[in-house]
Amino acid sequence: MAPNQLNSDGTERTIGQLVADATHDVSTIVRSEIALAKAEIAADAKRAGAGAGMFGAAAFVALLGLIFLFHTIVAVIDIWLPEWAGYLITTGLLFLVAAVLALLGRSSMKKIKGKPERTIKNAQDTVTAVKSAS
Repeated sequence: MAPNQLNSDGTERTIGQLVADATHDVSTIVRSEIALAKAEIAADAKRAGAGAGMFGAAAFVALLGLIFLFHTIVAVIDIWLPEWAGYLITTGLLFLVAAVLALLGRSSMKKIKGKPERTIKNAQDTVTAVKSAS
């Protein structure tokens, strides 16, 4: 007889005690799997937040580019280049920054897995272990 099937006084454990232990063990496993799933989803949520922040930054920089585009109409630069060329270069650079930020945001969003892969694997391993034990 296995040692875990005996009480501390050496008597055989009842079916009720064994079922209670099994229920407790299953409950512990389920709680652990839920905690792991929460941790994985929280990590993906942080990535989603960072990606959304990059898209927001790209929109803000694009707005600044639009302001400079309108400013090119009224401002006068005539030191080295005609006024339109200086402001066109400034506007182009701001839109380039917006494009880089948008690409960074897209890259961050692509890293989101969308499902708790480790939790799924652990659950499958648990099911396999339980099946092989019976």
